[in-house]
Amino acid sequence: MEQTTLLRLAGAGLTALAGALALGPVVIPLMRRLRAGQTIRAEMSARHQAKAGTPTMGGVIFIIPAILATLIFAPRSGDALPRLIIALVLTVGHGLVGFADDYIKVVLKRSLGLRARDKLLAQVGLAAVLGYGAVEVLGLGTAVTLPVLNLTLELGRPLYYLLVLIMVWGTASAVNFADGLDGLLGGLSVITFSFYGLVVALALGQTDMAVLGTALVGGVLGFLHYNRHPARIFMGDVGSFALGGALAALAVLTKTEFLLVIVGAVYVIEVISVILQVLSFRLTGRRIFKMAPLHHHFELLGWSEGQVLRLFWGAGLLFTLLGWLVLPGMLAGR
Repeated sequence: MEQTTLLRLAGAGLTALAGALALGPVVIPLMRRLRAGQTIRAEMSARHQAKAGTPTMGGVIFIIPAILATLIFAPRSGDALPRLIIALVLTVGHGLVGFADDYIKVVLKRSLGLRARDKLLAQVGLAAVLGYGAVEVLGLGTAVTLPVLNLTLELGRPLYYLLVLIMVWGTASAVNFADGLDGLLGGLSVITFSFYGLVVALALGQTDMAVLGTALVGGVLGFLHYNRHPARIFMGDVGSFALGGALAALAVLTKTEFLLVIVGAVYVIEVISVILQVLSFRLTGRRIFKMAPLHHHFELLGWSEGQVLRLFWGAGLLFTLLGWLVLPGMLAGR
């Protein structure tokens, strides 16, 4: 790794970390004054009920410094500038969608939040930016590589744009489902973005994407200081949606679309548990899990939050290591 690249990554990560640590004491009292407190579902455990009223919308604690750090330290020459703009539009755009959802739910006290139709329309627009930017602006093409098999499939524009839409919507939703315990999504995000920033992006020579990934890692680490158990603030949809948008952008812009299914397998498992729970109840009247997403099932089995976190973080690390093992084969086929 070149010294300049190392300095960029260190600068971005440390700046975002320091910024998040500095913003916490500002944002937490502000959310209390706005009465932006988290509501807790009635079927959750007694331990979870005690968290009712904890300030939320804390994603701004890491989003703002991570974006600023990226703008300061990311290179802008060649394809780096349009690629960076696309990734930041996906990150900030999803953050704004999540912010609107949070604000309507916890500040205006309208329990349904942003209408599903409006949320989907916004994500369709963001997916269009990502798909068009990747194919038409950056010229990345419409072929995808299947990990492990190392097969390259040419999808063509219509199918590829549909894939990007599914990725954007699915990744944001799956990441959002994983945000249910103190520090859970934060820890998973540190693992996932470390891999995409320090391994995938650097392997492809995309220093700009490496800076974005590292800045998000630094920002989330700073946020975890306030979100660790017992959490003083939750990231809310503003945080989880921004992370989901950034992750989808990194996967598409590095042309590792299907690698995300392996590296982000914990997110996939979480959303599948919700789908299975809903289908089972509608078809049979019975629930497969005590509660979905899956992390709440373990909580209702009597597991402590620490035990659930260790299981899910450990699984996230193992799936990321698996992704690391199959990455060279994917890159060799290019």
